[in-house]
Amino acid sequence: MVASCGEKSVPDFLKAFGLARLGALAGVTAALIGFFFYLTTEILRPPMALLYSGLDPRDSAEIAASLDALKVEYELKGDGSTILVPQDRALRLRMDLASESLPSGGTVGYEIFDSQDALGATNFLQNLNQLRALEGELSRTIRALDAVDQARVHLVIPKRELFARDKAEPSASIVIRPRGSLARAQVQAIQNLVAAAVEGLSPSRVSVIDDKGQLLGGSMASDEAGSMASVEDRTTSLETRLRAEIEQIVSSIVGPGKARVQVAAELDLNRMTRESVTYDPDGQVARSTSTSQTTSQSQDRVSDGTVTATNSLPADQAAAGGQNGQVVDTKNQSTETVNYEVSTEKLTEIIEGGGVKRLSVAVVVDGAYVTAADGTRTYQPRTNEEIDQITRLVRSGIGFDEKRGDRIEVVNMRFAEMEAEVLPEVEEPFFGLTKDDIIRIAEMLILAIISILLIFLIFRPMMLRLLAPPTPGLPALPGASGSTAMVQAGAAGTPGVLAMQQMAGQPGMQQALPSPGISDTSAMIDIARVEGQVKESSIKKVGEIVSNHPDEAMAIMRSWLHEAT
Repeated sequence: MVASCGEKSVPDFLKAFGLARLGALAGVTAALIGFFFYLTTEILRPPMALLYSGLDPRDSAEIAASLDALKVEYELKGDGSTILVPQDRALRLRMDLASESLPSGGTVGYEIFDSQDALGATNFLQNLNQLRALEGELSRTIRALDAVDQARVHLVIPKRELFARDKAEPSASIVIRPRGSLARAQVQAIQNLVAAAVEGLSPSRVSVIDDKGQLLGGSMASDEAGSMASVEDRTTSLETRLRAEIEQIVSSIVGPGKARVQVAAELDLNRMTRESVTYDPDGQVARSTSTSQTTSQSQDRVSDGTVTATNSLPADQAAAGGQNGQVVDTKNQSTETVNYEVSTEKLTEIIEGGGVKRLSVAVVVDGAYVTAADGTRTYQPRTNEEIDQITRLVRSGIGFDEKRGDRIEVVNMRFAEMEAEVLPEVEEPFFGLTKDDIIRIAEMLILAIISILLIFLIFRPMMLRLLAPPTPGLPALPGASGSTAMVQAGAAGTPGVLAMQQMAGQPGMQQALPSPGISDTSAMIDIARVEGQVKESSIKKVGEIVSNHPDEAMAIMRSWLHEAT
């Protein structure tokens, strides 16, 4: 009779199972639970959407604190400058944060007075907070412009001193980070915006610089640089206007999209002042007339020629005058002076810089296409008459002046045919699912497939091997004297004996085994490297089974080798 083994208790079963198997089983179970927990978390995690990006560290900290208070799950990206929140709550969270003036761009506005006790604040603190609030509000207003990404304003408002004769003027400095290049008109608009918000501030005392340290506008800006920028803007504006006008004229003749125009304008930057004076001799008018008359008389005395000391005296000469002969000479002179005013014309002409010095225009027009009856298109170039007509129209459109050296070139060339742009078809939602929903479902299916493969290809074989029961001892076989001999568990041949016994119980193998009624008188033998003793008849039975079933025996030996490794 084969003795049956009694049922073992749980501690005995665990003890027979082995600590190594128990540890491996616990590790595999923990890994399986962790994997399914991660899989479930990923499947149930809501899709994240962008809340804000490019945040200031201070704004990022305040927004994170508000989200924590609202118990909203969020993710921080890019060193905390980008915040992601659940997609279905992004819009609502933006409105809630906007009610709290977040994000503020690292600045504070007039809300600084909302959370401050005015009774305990000093005058200095009130003035400082007012200055900070004004700077913050101006920064927010400038950031609201499409061309500005970030802005910061610094104001210097001097304190009014009593009985002071000199009054200091306020000033301001603005640092901006533009999204592109700012036009001069945009910089001037920012200057005027800040100047209008501060009492007594002049736009010329507002300095604007960009994040690269370039001075865009202000009182310290170079006049030459500003003039060059103004001339460049005028040149670009003139070229753009002329190009648009010429394209409109030519396209109306050759067709839309069949004309390309390029205009190069050269401006005269010299400033000239010219003065001229013109006199008209025929337009003289007497302004004044002066007349002068002069009468003169002279007398000559005739004497005998004797000269004495007596007659040389004046009295003697007068007395002798009546005696001697005299000659009287009278002269009358009349002078008239007439002053005339001549008609004079004085002309002062100032020619400012920036006038058109020369224009160069290049026009390329496409030819005509004729469609035949079979649908083929044939290219036909423009005739010379058409080119001349287009040239005359362009001359009139730009105000052609040959003295300035203007040039116009109109050329007919075949344009490269562009492939028709295929507009993307608007896909209708598949069963009401958007593209994001479909991607989400695909992700879930992929994770499910991966989990199934892991379970059946990795975890299941491992669990089957770990949960395999320990090899029991060989059942008792009847001995010669009625005693039983047991094969000890753990012997090298034990798995093979158990497998042979299982094979013997299958149909077709009963012939290799003796019937229970056969008396067994075989002697006991010792087998090397095997603990205990077995009957010689058992060895013969095993040999017969191996001979009758070589394939099964080979499989058993392979399993032994596998277990040994």
